[in-house]
Amino acid sequence: MIIQLGSTNGQNIQTAKDSLETLTHSWGHEITETAAEAASAGRTTHNDSDKAADPVSVAALVLSIPSASLAVLDLADRIHKRRRAKDLIDHAQHMATQQVTAHLIADDRAIELRTLTADQLLDLLAGEDPDN
Repeated sequence: MIIQLGSTNGQNIQTAKDSLETLTHSWGHEITETAAEAASAGRTTHNDSDKAADPVSVAALVLSIPSASLAVLDLADRIHKRRRAKDLIDHAQHMATQQVTAHLIADDRAIELRTLTADQLLDLLAGEDPDN
């Protein structure tokens, strides 16, 4: 996910970056900075080697876990991600009060983070159309 910060006066950017870093650090993630050109270029190409899966392992996993357990795990994961998305959107709304905007760069377009709902943000990250 790429989040681009911008400000009308420029002085609140570092404060916003620090508070965003604190939020993501509490989730166990780190923020890395990229140049503005790289952020606007969109997503990078994926390596084919990271898509490989051992067929025997996949078959064993499918046969060993009942479908009900998978559904529960998926639901729990969605709830966990939705809380994080809501926290991120709330944080973007708070930054807006300090004249700092946070944009999500997705599919070669910039979307203001505070205008999204948690479900729309998760759909965007999953590569789905958030308007559906």
